[in-house]
Amino acid sequence: MKPSPAFSPGRPDRVRISFSVLLRLAEDDRFVLFDAPKRPGAFGPPGGVVKYFPPAGRILDSLGFQPERTGSPHRKLKADLRGILPGGALRRFRTWFASGSYRETADECLRRELREELAEVGVHGLDRVVSELRFTAVRTVREGPHHVPGKNYRQLRGFDVRELAMTNSAARRLNRELVDAAEDNACPGVLLAGPDDIAHGRLDRALIAPQSAFLLGPARLSPDLPPLR
Repeated sequence: MKPSPAFSPGRPDRVRISFSVLLRLAEDDRFVLFDAPKRPGAFGPPGGVVKYFPPAGRILDSLGFQPERTGSPHRKLKADLRGILPGGALRRFRTWFASGSYRETADECLRRELREELAEVGVHGLDRVVSELRFTAVRTVREGPHHVPGKNYRQLRGFDVRELAMTNSAARRLNRELVDAAEDNACPGVLLAGPDDIAHGRLDRALIAPQSAFLLGPARLSPDLPPLR
């Protein structure tokens, strides 16, 4: 039997994992997207990778988890649920992840990411309302594990899509001000993209990150854009 082209002969089975939460913010049929620092010129939904808490470190160590350390600054990657697992540990990892123990919930992840990203895209003054936000589930997408061309691992990724629960003034203010920022040329870090833009992968000079497709449905419409290393 020929070895899979995604693996080098003699290399053990390895699985790259990455679990993220995305926020769907809509204005009519357009969606709020943020500039992505790791992929300059590309815009994607607010949100990011789920983090784990210190007690989970021992569990992940026992599974042979190797955290991913690409990107800059490294501080932001600390405790991300993104890295490499031995293939034989994948079932135990899935059991632990599904339990929710010692890791962020989707809401906790979104609140933390919003506090960081609002400053990064140049929208200030909203961090004070983030703690009041509540979210509702839209969909959960699981990809893989499948082979990755040119890589010596398989890949398993999860995307939980949430939207704002418009139940208080904090949610209404965040939605209104981000839509205003997206329509303001003085705030280039935020834009509004429609379904056709997301399917096409570009809006004027801006690239649309492929995970933006999960705002529309469970199917990926284009391959990944490579991040900075």
